[in-house]
Amino acid sequence: MNEQSVVGHRLPPIDSGVKSTGEAQYASDIALPHMLHGKVLRSPYPHALIKNIDASKAKRLPGVKAVVTAADTFGMKYSIYSPAAYPELLDKQALVGDKVRHIGDEVAAVAAVDEDSALLALELIDVDYQELAGVFDPLDAIEAGAPLVHDKERNIAWEINLDVGDVEKGFAQADHIRADKFTTHRMSHCPLETHACVATFDISGRVTIWSANQAPYRIRMFLARLMRIPESQVRVIVPAQGGGFGCRAELFPHEFCCALLSQKTSRPVKIVLDREEVFAATRYRHPMMIEVKTGVTKDGIITARQSRITVDNGAYNSTGPISSQLCMTFLHGVYHIPNIKSDAFLVYTNNPPGGPMRGHGGVQARFACDSHMDMIAEDLGMDTAELMLRNAVGPGETLAHGLKISSCGLKECMEKSSSAVSWKSKRRKREGYKGVGLACHAFISGVNQDPYVCHSALVKVHEDGGISLLTGVSDCGQGCNTVLSMIVAEEFGVGLDDIRFVTPDTEITPLDRGSFSSRVTFWTGNAVKAAAADAREQLFKIIADKLEANPADLIAKDRRVYVAGTPEKGLPIDEAIKYAQLASEGRPIIGRGFFTQPFDHPHLKSALGNQSPAYSFGSTGAEVKVDPDTGRVQLLRLIISHDCGRAINPMTVEGQLEGCAVMGAGATLTEHLMLKDGQVLSPSFLDYRLPTALDFQEVDCAIVESFEPKGPYGAKEAGEGTILSVAPAIANALYDAVGIRITDLPLTPEKVLASLERKLAGRV
Repeated sequence: MNEQSVVGHRLPPIDSGVKSTGEAQYASDIALPHMLHGKVLRSPYPHALIKNIDASKAKRLPGVKAVVTAADTFGMKYSIYSPAAYPELLDKQALVGDKVRHIGDEVAAVAAVDEDSALLALELIDVDYQELAGVFDPLDAIEAGAPLVHDKERNIAWEINLDVGDVEKGFAQADHIRADKFTTHRMSHCPLETHACVATFDISGRVTIWSANQAPYRIRMFLARLMRIPESQVRVIVPAQGGGFGCRAELFPHEFCCALLSQKTSRPVKIVLDREEVFAATRYRHPMMIEVKTGVTKDGIITARQSRITVDNGAYNSTGPISSQLCMTFLHGVYHIPNIKSDAFLVYTNNPPGGPMRGHGGVQARFACDSHMDMIAEDLGMDTAELMLRNAVGPGETLAHGLKISSCGLKECMEKSSSAVSWKSKRRKREGYKGVGLACHAFISGVNQDPYVCHSALVKVHEDGGISLLTGVSDCGQGCNTVLSMIVAEEFGVGLDDIRFVTPDTEITPLDRGSFSSRVTFWTGNAVKAAAADAREQLFKIIADKLEANPADLIAKDRRVYVAGTPEKGLPIDEAIKYAQLASEGRPIIGRGFFTQPFDHPHLKSALGNQSPAYSFGSTGAEVKVDPDTGRVQLLRLIISHDCGRAINPMTVEGQLEGCAVMGAGATLTEHLMLKDGQVLSPSFLDYRLPTALDFQEVDCAIVESFEPKGPYGAKEAGEGTILSVAPAIANALYDAVGIRITDLPLTPEKVLASLERKLAGRV
């Protein structure tokens, strides 16, 4: 029985009305008086020196108000990392003046009275390039003599080494050792809204930027650094967002250009990227090659694992080091592995840069790990589910590489997924080219990446009982506005309709790390809960005298304040608030709260240590049918079981799990951002095969509530973890159906047909 009035209940999103009616305002909808339109000139070459840039013709074009190049900037390099902590990771300039490193690299930007004039001005900018040899395969890039993407001795952008226990001793204890290699591909986030922003400078030199981004305070920090103005002079406002999935979590050059052009012209400027620019010049999931060797006893107990991870970083770092670290973490973060040796190499290439994407680093890791586990089970003649369960982690444990597991519903999730997919009755039957597969996942509830991890909130109580919630977190479609509002409503004893969520605005809303790394419900949720409790206690302290009670004995529930055990001794919440604000000692009721964790995570050069204050767990069951004539893999059913701690809003959790399932299935079967010599070959939705509703027959979700003691009301991650186990579950189901193992994503009909032909010819 649910003991809370709001938390744990299925409630619709608070912004569903404005979005369904079209009232929601997105960045591209913003129109300011005298606004100019901006466009960015991008490199047509993957690797070339810039000998000269002549923008004189463009500047003379009627309607053009400004043209900016690297000469108009301070030439500072930046990345998402702290310059003090990781100066070696700063490798990107907002506008490039010396050498372009990928097709789409930003060279210049223009502002004109209309979009057509801006596009024509780009054509009139004359850039003298000297082409250089490029390198596009990370294995080629690390060879001696390879073209250097940056001025370094090698194309190794970052290296991570993990060595725990005694791997050689662990392998010596094993009865069976297996080694495999897996490769994952490049894919795009594909939010329906493309990147857009509007910027305006006022006469005092202060810039305001409206940007569809997931981390307004991060955008403010880096924009201020690049423009060399105080952070307090930069105001970032986040309008409604049409999806994010990680692609809006950092400052992009077009946002800097928008602000710079506004500064130059003293007029507002809008820049909206088209879909081709999004595909070519924003971010995508890092392709990886993962070589993994595991030793097990005859009973299936893992004794050791050794791995090598090679990551295509693209031309710039973005979150490449974190992606590499998280890949290493979750290659080993679901099962007990006492002896680990792992090395990750992040490699510069002349491809567009990769970045954070839903399931950041873990998607690649779990595809390799649980495909590998299925293969080991086959070698041992053991049931895959049994092998996974024998090695599965549990609550209260600390893993060999430092992850501290407080709550864990992994085993229950595995049991639910295997039962729902009829694992025992369908496995290895291969009737009608059908098969079932299982896989597991774990994920962070916000990575404790660096000391800048404070999340804060303000709760302002109005006279009529309404409450305004102010926090700097962005809702990029995951429903956090609703979840955070539910926490306030629960703490203050009012309804969800009484909460007003204030649009993230760095001038008004308090500091928040950002909406990424599945941190919002846990980190910001704890801050919001503390702020609401602070406001409630302020009210109780004043109203206690009127009710002739101790403040500790008061309860706020159902829009009333009353004495515990004596519900009739109380008054409506609005009357209580008015009394408090009119009392002789009355004051505005504004609650403050924050949440942070001790920074105990090690340097990015290591994956040793506790990555997060809490971890979610889960399992996916898949059933597929293979067409032997076409090679098409038809997904008949996906069963998603996920341990989210406490489901604050089960409807929202189910939406996240279903979204992960569909996104993961698309990545496994159809989606592939293909490049040739750095050029995107699928630059539109006509070429990039997103899955549709017709590609799915059934997606079922099972929420497992393990209760996380450090989370608000016991909650933890629910927005990303599920996607990690989708690909290996489908790949394992494909093997179960027709006996072919594909270790290179995606599982396209061409690959399936080729494997079937090799099998028939007796070559596999």
